Amino acid sequence: MTFLDIFKRTFTWWNSQTWGTQLWTARNGVKVGEDALGNIYYRTKNDSSRWVIFNGEAEASRVPTEWFGWLHRTWDETPVERPPVRRFWEKPSLPNMTGTPHAYAPPGSLRRTDPVDRTDYEAWTPK
Repeated sequence: MTFLDIFKRTFTWWNSQTWGTQLWTARNGVKVGEDALGNIYYRTKNDSSRWVIFNGEAEASRVPTEWFGWLHRTWDETPVERPPVRRFWEKPSLPNMTGTPHAYAPPGSLRRTDPVDRTDYEAWTPK
């Protein structure tokens, strides 16, 4: 572990778990599962608290739907204990794409990479 890693873990919460979270998890946490993104899910021994340790950036949209429901007590069983039924119309969970090249850009946006007829814009010209 480099000095920069130690510095990040001491003063930031968005890069990884902090020292306090690691200590709390070691003392009180019971690992209940892991998702495809590498996030690890824990609960206390009496199930009064549930939390996730992110693999990488701590971004809430990186929690898949089935684990989101368990974290927020929509259901009691973990996706490991009771895998969810996937419907044919359901799309896989995606993290927040804002600020990336994959972010949504409406038709006519200058951020669109595909060649689109931009007839919806008329430049102003003084009279």
